[in-house]
Amino acid sequence: MNTRFSEDVVPLTDLKVNPGRVVKHVSEARRPVLLTNRGRGVAVVQALNEYESAEDERAFMRAVVAGLADLEAGREVSLADAKARLGLT
Repeated sequence: MNTRFSEDVVPLTDLKVNPGRVVKHVSEARRPVLLTNRGRGVAVVQALNEYESAEDERAFMRAVVAGLADLEAGREVSLADAKARLGLT
């Protein structure tokens, strides 16, 4: 999902004039669009499912990092204890 600057950079005024075209481009290209104002990036328009997927992936990675930190700090429980706490025994 690499941005193609020749296709995926849109001035904010273009979004104001024809928002449907920008949304259609995001949907069809399956890439986010960078909105610019006076040549500077100000926002990103992204398909909702792509945004949700990226958020889920970030949350999972944060949980993995937290789990690894717990292991490193000695905060761990046995599998049997974890199952008992979760009612999986």
